[in-house]
Amino acid sequence: MNGRAAPSGVISSWDLSIGVDGPGTRFVVFTGGCPLRCLYCQNPETWRMRDGRRVTVDEVMAEAAKYRRFIEVAGGGVTISGGEPLLQPAFTGELLRRCRALGLHTALDTSGLLGARAGDALLADTGLVLLDVKSWDPATYRRVTGGPVEPTLRFARRLAELGRPTWVRFVLVPGLTDDPGNVEGLARFVAGLGNVERVDVLPFHRLATAKYERLGLRFPLDGVEPPDQALLDRVHAQFRAHGVTSV
Repeated sequence: MNGRAAPSGVISSWDLSIGVDGPGTRFVVFTGGCPLRCLYCQNPETWRMRDGRRVTVDEVMAEAAKYRRFIEVAGGGVTISGGEPLLQPAFTGELLRRCRALGLHTALDTSGLLGARAGDALLADTGLVLLDVKSWDPATYRRVTGGPVEPTLRFARRLAELGRPTWVRFVLVPGLTDDPGNVEGLARFVAGLGNVERVDVLPFHRLATAKYERLGLRFPLDGVEPPDQALLDRVHAQFRAHGVTSV
């Protein structure tokens, strides 16, 4: 850091996960603050930075070090998630740099809305980008998130130009993101990028309902049922038809 103190940042929590935040067992840092309000958000406690706690990079690295041997043996690494990590690019970038310097696999979980804040150095320290593409159709994207889709698509194209390995994540919500044209547009776009290793089709669920109740919030999709197997099969078939691996 050229003699400067490493930046601090605001996090909601950290945890260990297996298979859902990148390959292997991951030490996951959930940063505080997010500019989107996705209808199916599973982490409403991360929306506002003022609800998180400020930590230094050294504190996070000291915690990650406790699990270093375990995650290395398990073929895992460190994932910076949120919230939206690119709301705090200096903090996120330094965490990625420090983890990479230790030889740990790094992953960045982002909506891509703030992709312009990710410098080339930050992305060079990112072994894998988990890019959450909420919808292809702009109107549906805005309905789902309250924001525009174009910054995410622009970021996706930049990742492709840089050759950064990417997993696209798409939450399948019946009656919201499942329109065949919406899925077709996303499948066609992903197929043309060249750097996307797979698409994670994530079935909508209501497991976060209790979180919303504790926070005094109403879960917006409380009455929506998870997708059935027939819908999941159709969506996977649409991706396969474009040569895209979906799981």
